[in-house]
Formats: sequence, structure tokens, C-alpha cells
Amino acid sequence: MTKAEREKIFNKYNGRCSYCGCVLEKGWHVDEIEPCIRLYEWEKAHWRHKITKEKFNNSIKDGLSEVQLLKDYEYRKERMVFKGYQYPERLHIDNQNPSCASCNINKHGGTIEEFRQLIQGFTKHLNENNTQFKISKRYGLVHETPKPIVFYFETFKK
Repeated sequence: MTKAEREKIFNKYNGRCSYCGCVLEKGWHVDEIEPCIRLYEWEKAHWRHKITKEKFNNSIKDGLSEVQLLKDYEYRKERMVFKGYQYPERLHIDNQNPSCASCNINKHGGTIEEFRQLIQGFTKHLNENNTQFKISKRYGLVHETPKPIVFYFETFKK
């Protein structure tokens, strides 16, 4: 992707995340609206794995013998190699949105509707599994406001 294409994507929503609407900061992501899905394969490998002197010394302190350490770290047997995309035709600017790292990482390779459902389930998960959230609610520090998830790009007027 060229710098000009990246800038065009950044400006689609005036430098804001197309999902949550926050101001994009350094490290923002380009998200494929309809996922492309990267394909990887395991490939045999046989090169030496670099190990730092510090890691070597710390491992010895942790009780690993030098023989075991060298056996574990000397050679890599396999590596994961990128092999292309499942839907390469989706790699174009019309299918790309600016995204904050948090939204893009949580969206994964899902569709917009899958991402919407994921977010909708956050409160349920917090109520079931997060003691701090439950206590905050009891003390009135947090109030649930159930409502449909509407993404920033769905409200944006050009």
C-alpha cells in the first residue's frame, strides 16, 4: 500500500476510527470491511534459532541444563509462512476503512455484523465474569445503557 493510498483511507472519516469514532493516533490500522483472510502454511525449516546471551543465562538460572537449552533453541523445525489471501479481490480502497488498533484487533477477520454482535456481548460478559464491574455497578459508578451498536461510519455525513 502506498503512502497516498493510506492517507486517502485515513481521510475517509476525517482522521477518525470508522467504528468507534475516536481520533486516530500513530499506529492506526487499515481494516478490510469484508475480510480478506490471510492464508498461512507451515513450512519445514532448518536454520539456527538466535538466542541472546541474557536469555541463555536466565534459562540456566531457571534450572535448564545447557544441553537441554541448546537442544530446545538450536534449530527450528518449522515456520509459518504467508501464502496469500482467500479473497484477494477485496484488497482495494473501497473495502478498506481506517480503524483504531483496538477496534481492528477486536474485529479480527470478522464481518461488520459479527463485530457488532461481539461488542453487544461485552456487557453480558462483564456481568458474568468481572467482579470489579459488578461492584462498580452496585456503587453507582457504572450504568448500563442497552442500545443498538451503531458504528461511526454509519452516522458519518460527507
